[in-house]
Amino acid sequence: MALVIVASGGATWALDRFVVEHVEIADVASYEAEYSGVDTPVISTTEGSYTDSTYESDQSSVSVSTVTTGSGDSTVTYYVADVTLTDATVLRSAFASNQFGTNIVEDTSTIAAANDAVFAINGDYYGFRDSGIVIRNGVTYRDSGAREGLAFYRDGTVEVYDETATNAADLVSAGVWNTLSFGPAILEDGLVVDGIEDVEIDTNIGNHSIQGAQPRTAVGVIDDNHLVFVVVDGRSPGYSAGVTLPGLAEIFTSLGAVTAYNLDGGGSSTMVFNDAVVNNPLGAGVERATSDILYVAG
Repeated sequence: MALVIVASGGATWALDRFVVEHVEIADVASYEAEYSGVDTPVISTTEGSYTDSTYESDQSSVSVSTVTTGSGDSTVTYYVADVTLTDATVLRSAFASNQFGTNIVEDTSTIAAANDAVFAINGDYYGFRDSGIVIRNGVTYRDSGAREGLAFYRDGTVEVYDETATNAADLVSAGVWNTLSFGPAILEDGLVVDGIEDVEIDTNIGNHSIQGAQPRTAVGVIDDNHLVFVVVDGRSPGYSAGVTLPGLAEIFTSLGAVTAYNLDGGGSSTMVFNDAVVNNPLGAGVERATSDILYVAG
């Protein structure tokens, strides 16, 4: 009986921690409107022009391409979005169901559609954890530094930073528009970061390691307001085996990135362009719901 009680208690804890929704902010749009400040830019709603693989407007351009390398079970297929911005704040974040908390999830394509996104990728799955600095669209949602983060500034610069050495208020004051909290950084100053093949992220239940050949999502920086996003399909021998973190770094090096940062991968890895899922998640074409996206506004 004691064993049953312990097991039941553990199951209840796990369900509460990893499954049950915990809503902290029920209406993110209203929250951002209230706390973003008077200097928050107004995003133009002027429509741009599409082709099958490009989008052009006066605020952004997006070009999406598919790359396949190798053969047989070593085949790797990945998708590259080259994004140039004239206004860094056109790159925005959105949460599943317009809510902030833990275990609140929707498909990347669903979140993208709800926000009229031109282009979107899955984000850092902030809702899996309760730590990290979460600043989105210039507004602070969480201030609990725990790991190596990525900060996007309003002036178009992007930098890797130590969350434990600062705080959200200072970052916002310095002009940070969005942060991501996953990692690791895989390129810095144009060089592959040492030791990425051994990095583990959030060594807790269900998220112990990110090593091996996996589906991947990551963002790279070529220059101010010039970004490149990569989604690698994986776990599908003969179609795409996925890549290791050093392999992902090689992709970004070949694209000319000087900084690159790893995001949530595996079944979460999804790229959306022009209202369609571009990649083939886990080779089955079925998205795994996530808590947040990065997207380019129209």
